Amino acid sequence: MESLKARGCCKEKQLEVNEDNLERIDSYFGSCSKLESYDWLREVSDKDIPEVLEVRFKNTRKGFYRNVNELRLKRGDLIAVEASPGHDIGIISLAGEIVEKQRQRTKYQSDRDELKKVYRKAKQVDIDKWKQAIEKEEETMLRSRKMATDLGLNMKIGDVEYQGDGTKAIFYYIADERVDFRELIKVLAESFRIRIEMKQIGARQEAGRIGGIGTCGRELCCSTFVTNFVSVSTHAARVQEVALNPQKLAGQCGKLKCCLNYELTGYEDARKHFPDTGINLKLKQGEAYYVKTDVYRGILWYGTTDGGGQALIPVPAERVSEIQAMNTNGKVPDELIELTIPDRPERLEYTNGAGQESLTRFEREKSKKKKKKPRPHRNHRRN
Repeated sequence: MESLKARGCCKEKQLEVNEDNLERIDSYFGSCSKLESYDWLREVSDKDIPEVLEVRFKNTRKGFYRNVNELRLKRGDLIAVEASPGHDIGIISLAGEIVEKQRQRTKYQSDRDELKKVYRKAKQVDIDKWKQAIEKEEETMLRSRKMATDLGLNMKIGDVEYQGDGTKAIFYYIADERVDFRELIKVLAESFRIRIEMKQIGARQEAGRIGGIGTCGRELCCSTFVTNFVSVSTHAARVQEVALNPQKLAGQCGKLKCCLNYELTGYEDARKHFPDTGINLKLKQGEAYYVKTDVYRGILWYGTTDGGGQALIPVPAERVSEIQAMNTNGKVPDELIELTIPDRPERLEYTNGAGQESLTRFEREKSKKKKKKPRPHRNHRRN
């Protein structure tokens, strides 16, 4: 169903209505990992009537709402919630004790008493109106883009989200600089007869909405599971000894790849006890300058001034600190210590320490084949 796809779900499922006009989406979260929230307290929670709910809407927009009417709600229910003005239609992504933990994790500032209310489970009338509003989103986006172009605004409207009752629309736009869109709001309000809200998003959010395949061959992280975007700088690439090639470090959005932050903390922790690489090591043969680092092995590679500086010597971090301390005290070592491959341990031999028989006692020895005597030639005459 297009309405479900428009709300970030990649699994088509019809909305089922029972006799009590209670609508649910049974397997709505089957393959929607980006907007899904894992409830790790579902086995210990025994509340049938949750106090606070996490509700999801289009794209990555989520909110927390109070169940003031004490309705029996659970994950996957389609509900009508309070909006300003009117009401909106959302899907419950979390319910129960886990919601309070989720509020703390997302640093949601509003107090519980200030949260908006849950009105009811969505009725068939609410669902029909919600579907009609969703069907108008694409046409509204295309028309609004043309209006922004006619006004000469340097912005791109990337998506439109209608409220559940169709009285309000959120226009998501991208702009490199500050844009005065007051005139655009007037034109949009007159054309569509709705309340207008403009919301600026970044290039990462836009790439996550469109989707695609990354250089790793997998689907983009921003379109699958990344919802909170953290700034990425070239410092992450320098710490991990990644070449500063803009073409390789940039993602589909044109910004630095989000995956540069995945292992950054591990590299930073491993580098805490590393010596200063900006100091050359003084040797009797000359000076050794720093080239690169193998962080997790604890090895620094140095090049020497003799021999044209072509040979790279791996030196342990402890040895580099030792040489720097010697240079500080006015001592100069003879040479750097190269890493040597450790000798292989001797092969273990099994012995019968407990007086048992040999471990190979069940193996049959190969019997030696007897050599056959050569047969006499046919033309050989007996004497």
